[in-house]
Amino acid sequence: MTAISTSQPTLSLTPKAQTEREKLSGAAKQFEAIFIRQMLSAARASNFGDDDVFGKMDQTFVQMRDDRFAEIASQTGALGFARQIENHLAALLPADGTEGGA
Repeated sequence: MTAISTSQPTLSLTPKAQTEREKLSGAAKQFEAIFIRQMLSAARASNFGDDDVFGKMDQTFVQMRDDRFAEIASQTGALGFARQIENHLAALLPADGTEGGA
């Protein structure tokens, strides 16, 4: 027969503190998403003389689709901008993981 443990597992409601590298990674991904949104916006702003079939009605949907695409691309690393930014800026982080920069 197995003894039943009376100790309760500890659950913390406070989130785990992120390391400086994790914060840098998140910021780099957010920057990549912003950059992709800007690229898509600039590409859509170009006018090749064709008439938009749906007019201005679908402009909100297109923006939402572009925003979602930018988020997915940055999270998956499809273009690799975030990884390059993170690797470049990681050299400025202290080696021992303490707060502050070099």
